[in-house]
Amino acid sequence: MQHSIQLVPLAGNVEPAIRNLGWDWAVEEACQNYVAREAVQLPEATADELLQAADTLYDMLVQSIPDPIPDALLQELFIPENLWEAVRHSWNDERHWHLYGRFDLAHTPDGPKLIEFNADTATSLPETAVMQWASLVAAGMADEDRQANGLFEGLQNQLGQWLELNSDLEPTLLLVHLPDSAEDATNCSVVAEAALEAGFTQVHVCSVDAMQVATQGEERGVWAQTGPEEWQRFGFLFKLVPWELLADEEPDLTRDLTELLRSRDVIIANPAYTLLFQSKAILAWLWRCFPHHPLLLETSRAELAGHQVRKPVLGREGQDVAEMGGPTPLPTPEPGDYAEQPHIYQRFAQLPTDAEQRLYQAGVFWSGSACAIGFRREAGVITNLSEFVPHVIQ
Repeated sequence: MQHSIQLVPLAGNVEPAIRNLGWDWAVEEACQNYVAREAVQLPEATADELLQAADTLYDMLVQSIPDPIPDALLQELFIPENLWEAVRHSWNDERHWHLYGRFDLAHTPDGPKLIEFNADTATSLPETAVMQWASLVAAGMADEDRQANGLFEGLQNQLGQWLELNSDLEPTLLLVHLPDSAEDATNCSVVAEAALEAGFTQVHVCSVDAMQVATQGEERGVWAQTGPEEWQRFGFLFKLVPWELLADEEPDLTRDLTELLRSRDVIIANPAYTLLFQSKAILAWLWRCFPHHPLLLETSRAELAGHQVRKPVLGREGQDVAEMGGPTPLPTPEPGDYAEQPHIYQRFAQLPTDAEQRLYQAGVFWSGSACAIGFRREAGVITNLSEFVPHVIQ
């Protein structure tokens, strides 16, 4: 027996609703085109259950990390060695503030189960914070209590706290993303808007390639060009670039950023320690720390018996995920970018389906506390290209 998803159609044109809300920057074609024109009818009790699960899981993650962090755990979680210093430094100093992350949960007949935690560079901020709310506005359903969606307010509060904890630094924020990604730039824009509301005096969004880093002399710090003849040094850096990607492809930049962190020339979010939670090997570690916890799925570095899912430990976007041991043999997916990584094996959890047998995965954002819910749906494996579905609280 599994949960079934009930849907309600959403009338109206979402683009004028977004512009009327003053969120013009969120109108981005790729984002709009995969936001569904219908909503999940979410019982209030289920919404509360999902939000509570995310808060409990975050507390469990924090409790699971020994202090001091041993080398053996960093190795077990496959943290690149050139990040160990930054991970430990950020973990031991509360000024390194975790702004937000997204728990991917399966809502099963036995309650919510953790699929994984996107702790470092979670996306779908504009869809969750803006698009799904604008969808209700366009449909004339914008009662304040109709959606579990306090993501923008959560980000604003977290950014304000980060600013307060680091009041010795200039309140200027540089937000960088991977090159040629309109989606990532729009995600950064959500954080930038929240940062201005939180009290930052200047924010600037650019590709990571446009960032300059210096570790010597008067130029020491993190810089970006903000005008034709203008360069600005920034006290705060938000990077929508995975830590492990920096460590692998930009070891010199990783070393320089670690040095600037230690000397407090810059503070970075999300902090390096979030890679502990981002690594899917943490799922096996959590199962060992909290065996048979009702929010967890059995997970191991070794293959399990029966129906399970194999995942690369630092994989992203659903690539190289394979379902194994189920009642129906599935074709092996084409190798992606993470096929050569070590794997974890997680007990299969049946996602809820709608009348068309599409699968639904709940994304619950944590930003200081659990604050927003969104859904992704797909006929098969959920990826970053799967359709985003708004919700309405029953």
